[in-house]
Amino acid sequence: MVKLWHIKDEGFSDHLEDWLAELRGHRRRVTQIEWHPVAQSVLFSAGADGLVVVWTVANGGAILNVIDCHPEAIQCLSLNRDGSLIATTCRDRKLRVIEPRTSAVVSSGECHEGIKPCKVVFLGDSGRLLTTGFSRHSDRQYAVWDQDDLSEPLTKEIIDSSSGVLFPYYDHDTQIVYLAGKGDGNIRYYEVTPNAPYLHYLNQFLSGYPQRGLGVMPKRGLDVRQCEIFRFYKLHATKNLCEPVSMIVPRKVSSSEQFQEDLFPDTAAAKPGLTADEWASGRNKQPILMSMKTGDVKGGPVQHTQNNKVSPSKNNKKPVLEEKTNSANNVISNNKKKFAFLSQETIPDYRPIEMRDNEKHKENEEMNEKSQKTSQNARFQQIQQMFGSKPNSNSILKDQSIMEALQPEKEVLIIDAPKGELELRKEFLLKCEEVVRLKQQIASRDKIIKELESKVHQLKLSKLIN
Repeated sequence: MVKLWHIKDEGFSDHLEDWLAELRGHRRRVTQIEWHPVAQSVLFSAGADGLVVVWTVANGGAILNVIDCHPEAIQCLSLNRDGSLIATTCRDRKLRVIEPRTSAVVSSGECHEGIKPCKVVFLGDSGRLLTTGFSRHSDRQYAVWDQDDLSEPLTKEIIDSSSGVLFPYYDHDTQIVYLAGKGDGNIRYYEVTPNAPYLHYLNQFLSGYPQRGLGVMPKRGLDVRQCEIFRFYKLHATKNLCEPVSMIVPRKVSSSEQFQEDLFPDTAAAKPGLTADEWASGRNKQPILMSMKTGDVKGGPVQHTQNNKVSPSKNNKKPVLEEKTNSANNVISNNKKKFAFLSQETIPDYRPIEMRDNEKHKENEEMNEKSQKTSQNARFQQIQQMFGSKPNSNSILKDQSIMEALQPEKEVLIIDAPKGELELRKEFLLKCEEVVRLKQQIASRDKIIKELESKVHQLKLSKLIN
């Protein structure tokens, strides 16, 4: 059973009891649900009964298709960039690529040899898949596959010998894949490249607290001013705590309004590109994009295909936006200065001219001192750049690649919960317990007072009767 809920913009005010829709189509437990990345109100659900059910939520939970090519329980489900293909891993240790509208198996092959669950994710529109699983000797490993030929992996590497299942998370905009193990305290991240060995280890986030699960913030919710390229919500395994973990590129931003275009290309917007009926009829479309700088939504090209095999590697590329020239930037900057000047209040100065000249002379001296200090600091920074080891990363995605900008010696900063937050939470919980105890004491005191008042009342009545 799958239930759909509505959460208001202001959040929870009370426990939710009424759901929007109840979807019944599985015979056993539902293990995973995924929304279609482009089509409106299309939902995929995979269950332990070996079924993948394609729903259209807009029609009260109508079933578009049921995929029943799996003999055992489905362990993982992933959709490609435009939602024209799905990839699944099953308990029979098979990796399958399926056309969801016709239930046709495009390709299949043996996945990892271990008996523990395998996970899969599409690497964007590159036509490749990434799987995580276990070897015959219970070593954790990952593998990269060609979606059209799953007979052999393009590459397969052993990570470690831990026992937790690895969950992959792929960021299409920066082409970074994150691997997080259940019960682990670390999150590894790799750069994805089009050539062998396809994955390059960058670094890892280390924490002493194991994770039970992770959620991901959509790219449109990140803080671009802090160069935040990814954000997890970590559910702790040993305590009732959900902790944000942000991945930040260490760049010195001179102005809070400066936008890093190489880190934040246009990303998928929260706007559907197709209706459920259009997608079911065989139409495909790349996700509608939005600017991370202005929030403007930009339409994407429509790709018409047949209901048979679809190759995302042949999809139309994302449209390239025209960059603003220096002259346009100068015009914008001059306009800002002009309106800032016009918005100031004009205050008349009735002092004699001699006093004004003396004050201007003092201001000029102060400005000269400040400029000398600034020039000395700039000279020191130039010398430090000449003889130091400070990196110069102007373009992570184009000029130097993400791997060069996110090397271990230039470790990605982690916005973790503040060091004193756990202590504050503990103190808060202790205060809450103390409040509960005080309330109990007050309740017992009130009870005693009522009993005494009733006894006094009975004594008065007895005296009156006597």
